[in-house]
Amino acid sequence: MNQKPYHNKQETRPNFFIVGAPRAGTTSMDEYLRQHPEIFVPYVKEAHFFGRDLTKIPHPFFVLQQEDYLKLFRKARDYKAIGETSVMYLYSKTAAQEIKAFSPTAKIIIMLRNPVDMIYSHHSHLYWAGYEPIRDFAQALAAEPLRKQGIQVPPHANLREALFYRDTARYSGQIMRYIKIFGEENVHIVIFDDLKENLPGEYEKILSFLGVRKDFRPKFHIANANKEPRIPWLMPYIQNPPQVIQKLLGLLPHRMALLILQKAAALDTRMTSRPPMPSELRKRLIDEFVPEVERIEKLLKRDLPHWKG
Repeated sequence: MNQKPYHNKQETRPNFFIVGAPRAGTTSMDEYLRQHPEIFVPYVKEAHFFGRDLTKIPHPFFVLQQEDYLKLFRKARDYKAIGETSVMYLYSKTAAQEIKAFSPTAKIIIMLRNPVDMIYSHHSHLYWAGYEPIRDFAQALAAEPLRKQGIQVPPHANLREALFYRDTARYSGQIMRYIKIFGEENVHIVIFDDLKENLPGEYEKILSFLGVRKDFRPKFHIANANKEPRIPWLMPYIQNPPQVIQKLLGLLPHRMALLILQKAAALDTRMTSRPPMPSELRKRLIDEFVPEVERIEKLLKRDLPHWKG
């Protein structure tokens, strides 16, 4: 995928990355930062250029070649902060070091959500996107061991590790990896609950961390809310089109091709509230994650009691 050396020529490169976690407000924050006059964010979210250890199947939403990735930032030269968002960079064991090699002075934003709430929302999103064919959350959790062995992996799962729900929510080791590589001063952590309680305040903290004007206020709105496919069998073919369609889309500018796919996905989408997780399953998962939450509390030097009950 990334065959050429990163520093073969001087080009505009991102200097901050929102690396995850999934379903923790990253899409909304990507849009809020995009509106800031001193911040450049490309039209692609979830390029997933970094993360050599991830099982990535090429498709129109990923940008896996270095030349194509650098093209995303060609118009960013005059911006103070240049960023990119891909939520599986946090899970990846190699992405942090790859980012460091590519952009040595980069700043890292990590967004976290109650692990149990996150994986429930993440499952719902993957079902909508056509990557997860198992609609029942408990059954999808039960499929994890086999999927880790490469068994029962859905053919449209362009990033297999996204289906390892529990592992994506084991944040403590993931956070430590970024702190060790980038330094604590270059890693900013955002808690989803804090966003809900004081979005403008948390946004201002991020602006301060990025060294841009703090007096700008974007249009705050909820992005990437819960949704379902109108026609479940169709969405996988929109998210990961057949080769003949991909070849036709390849004749268009990448931005236009993505817009066509996004419009098609929107037509096959209905917004809906997610039913509560069954209480017995929720309690079992909360108990399972208590040791991990305690490690996160120690790492962040703050209590997260609402993540433990």
